[in-house]
Amino acid sequence: MKNYFKPAVFLISLWPIYIISYQIFYNELGPEPVDRIINHFGEWTLIFIFITLSMSPLKKITKSSEWIKFRRMLGLFAFFYASIHMLSYVGLDYRFDFEPLIDDVLKKKFVFIGFSAWLLLIPLALTSSDKMVRLLKHNWKKLHKLIYVISIFGVLHFIWLSKTIYFKPLIFLIILIVLLLFRIKFNKSSIISNKN
Repeated sequence: MKNYFKPAVFLISLWPIYIISYQIFYNELGPEPVDRIINHFGEWTLIFIFITLSMSPLKKITKSSEWIKFRRMLGLFAFFYASIHMLSYVGLDYRFDFEPLIDDVLKKKFVFIGFSAWLLLIPLALTSSDKMVRLLKHNWKKLHKLIYVISIFGVLHFIWLSKTIYFKPLIFLIILIVLLLFRIKFNKSSIISNKN
């Protein structure tokens, strides 16, 4: 049965594609279709980052290492949706006109921090293979701690984009804080265990 878990998680992870495809096909994107597409993939990027971050706490809580087996796939889906989010912004909103785009990256803080988060995701995606884990050794873990910086940047991007803290950005902020507190708690527990 376990052999079916990864394909099942893969298919479920395509849910954002199913949703937007349905809305495009049935013309249900609303009055601002471009914004709908961009925001859809932006929100799902954050969701997948949070799901990826939750794998380690779930491993500790359930005392099962099965969760970790999905972490790489989920992390790559986070990068996949972040890339669609970014390309939708560049292609649909700016029509690949890079001059005003670069101007916005430099002048608008929500664009700058969002673009920075995407750039930081690139080395994580490129080093996600077993070969890169063996090659980088201890540096691999150090590099992949960037996911915490990326998650913070992602939430800030969402909050600043919303101009003020509305309900949805606030929910994402709370989830991030909970996940980071879990990380701090487990790190402290590990240090105490090692001392004993």
